[in-house]
Amino acid sequence: MAKNWLKHYPEHIQKDLEIPHYSVAEMLQNTIKDYADRPAIHFYGKEITYKDLGMQTSAFAASLQQDGLQKGDRVAVMLPNCPQYVIGYYGILMAGGVVTQVNPMLVGKELEHILTDSGAETIIIYEPLLPVLNQILEKTSVKRVIKVNLDGRNTDDGLATGFTDYLKQAERPPVPVDIDPKEDLAVLQYTGGTTGRSKGVMLTHRNILTNTMQVCEYFKDEIHPGEDRYLTVIPLFHVFGMTCCMNLSVYTGSLSIMLPKFELEEVLETIKNLKPTSFPGVPTMYVAITSHPKAEAYGIDSIRLCNSGSAPMPGELLRTFEKKTGAKILEGYGLSESAPVTHCNPSFAERKAGSIGIGIPSTEYKIVDLEEGKTELQPGEIGEIVVRGPQVMKGYWNMPEETAHALRDGWLYTGDIARVDEDGYAYIVDRKKDLIIASGYNVYPRDVEEVIYEHPAVQEAVVVGIPDAYRGETVKAVVVLKDGHNCTEDELISYCRDNMATYKVPRVVEFRDELPKTNVGKILRRAIREETVK
Repeated sequence: MAKNWLKHYPEHIQKDLEIPHYSVAEMLQNTIKDYADRPAIHFYGKEITYKDLGMQTSAFAASLQQDGLQKGDRVAVMLPNCPQYVIGYYGILMAGGVVTQVNPMLVGKELEHILTDSGAETIIIYEPLLPVLNQILEKTSVKRVIKVNLDGRNTDDGLATGFTDYLKQAERPPVPVDIDPKEDLAVLQYTGGTTGRSKGVMLTHRNILTNTMQVCEYFKDEIHPGEDRYLTVIPLFHVFGMTCCMNLSVYTGSLSIMLPKFELEEVLETIKNLKPTSFPGVPTMYVAITSHPKAEAYGIDSIRLCNSGSAPMPGELLRTFEKKTGAKILEGYGLSESAPVTHCNPSFAERKAGSIGIGIPSTEYKIVDLEEGKTELQPGEIGEIVVRGPQVMKGYWNMPEETAHALRDGWLYTGDIARVDEDGYAYIVDRKKDLIIASGYNVYPRDVEEVIYEHPAVQEAVVVGIPDAYRGETVKAVVVLKDGHNCTEDELISYCRDNMATYKVPRVVEFRDELPKTNVGKILRRAIREETVK
């Protein structure tokens, strides 16, 4: 496909970036030179300047090296959003290690898989999660446990070293490590497991630095280095939070206002009191804010940029949120394998509701046939979206066959079904694995969900395929209603019949109080499908 989407770029936005040859840890050091006295992190009333962040990062790196960490060794990080996450992340990279990001919500078996697969010998862990680690510790290679608590205590019980004490162990500055940004790994980003067994995505220093710079350039008109304030509530262990909150704020010398998790009232109070200028989020967060009866009173319109990712943004939700709050949402797209951003609706050109926008700088994409993935399709035709760019992963950790399947001739095969329009704007239709084939017709769950979200009583919805003796599969909708609203199964099915083709209409509707979600807020369609099939 010709790069027709590039016609939307104004002259002052670079289409192709020249990526400097330095590591992610050096990115932090460069920022410290320019913004040493600027606040880097705000966490429950306390602020850390870039100078202090640099000192603590260096101390952590030195302690790791003193403990025997060698270049390329993996260090697991299992923390909620907190200053120790940032210190640990950059400290590991400065010491030459590889950050292995771990979701704090994992159970013992899942944690065991990541620790054994990565071969991590050190883990930084939130203290209340130690019982989960202790269940499986003997089955792993972990030798050092560094614990973090958020209440100011720093106890050393002999089983794990407190984070503050670990910083004090450093007897000398860290030894500089020779990093090849294009080849050396910075992060093992384990996939969420929403579509199968978790895989370790190998992201190099160049992958991560590139994507940070790509996002910064793409949003150049909305970003003010040294002045911006990022509301960091999406988890940093997730690649979206890592790049669009932590690394982007560090790269631009901005303030990261951290919250450990999304609690609606706390988020709204934080917006009211600290007035963040950027709020990267996921649709479920915007659903919660939109549903709050007094959301307008918290001054959310002070936020210049709400970039939505990680899951599809229903068009009706986008319109409702913007009307109610005055804020602007730019929906984007990415995946762990691309560090993660590849697309976003531009602030400098037309936004198209339901679209993921156009490619960010230095990124190519096309739609290929679903059978062999070789034939490029025309605008409007549905196929698999494949992408190419310097942010694309090196491969999957210790999984050569999966790597060969995902990376073909320089292209990353995403597994997502999509189309592009004549202007080059891309639209994600669904995951290949989520496609429902009912009576020979292809039903894309997102098409059905978009209509259901437009019903005034619906707060959240997810659509899955269920076995059907006659149709092969049929469509089921699982729905959460807004507080104070009522709707029956027959009423919702009738509404769908009036607004979509007959073969797409759900034959079954289940109402729930809530939907299962990942820690990032992404609805777990696979979990719902598995529950339904049982």
